[in-house]
Amino acid sequence: MPDTGAPWNIPYVSGTDLVADWPTDSQTLAEAIADGLDAAGTIKQVVSTTKTDSFTTNSTSFTTVTGLTATITPESTSNKVLAIVSGVVSMSGGLELALFNLVRGSTAIAQPSAGANAATQGIYPNAGSEFSSFGWQYLDSPATTSATTYSVEARVIDPGHDLYIGVRSGNSAYTSVSSITLLEVAA
Repeated sequence: MPDTGAPWNIPYVSGTDLVADWPTDSQTLAEAIADGLDAAGTIKQVVSTTKTDSFTTNSTSFTTVTGLTATITPESTSNKVLAIVSGVVSMSGGLELALFNLVRGSTAIAQPSAGANAATQGIYPNAGSEFSSFGWQYLDSPATTSATTYSVEARVIDPGHDLYIGVRSGNSAYTSVSSITLLEVAA
């Protein structure tokens, strides 16, 4: 067959049989792609929740932030889950410490080895008129293939201060989203 120069035209090369090799070549290609999709470090699935409403607490005990949870079902017990959390907060009544926890099921994870006020993250949110951001990434090893829920908890140190997530203290005209994203990573 002569080469016409068209981009879809495959010129004939003597001594080869492209048609006869096609099933073998396509099987080899499919296996290589499958191996690549299962390679360590590849992302198997992504689950994300975006919280568009606000949350307020003045509790000195960790309280689940409503709507800031996500559930993932890992494909393998050896796979990891990368949790990414982000959002904005403000505080009423002046500068005061706010603590956050990342929780798998009912267990706080991403914890320091010691401390009376151990938490995944502690910040001093801006008071009243300004937002502060919070967020972290944590690579977890849930060791399960069951549905696993990750959530965020928050608390204040002084109950005389209100912690606002997703809204500016005292002014609901200023709002922002918070999110939790879970990525299953092949081990």
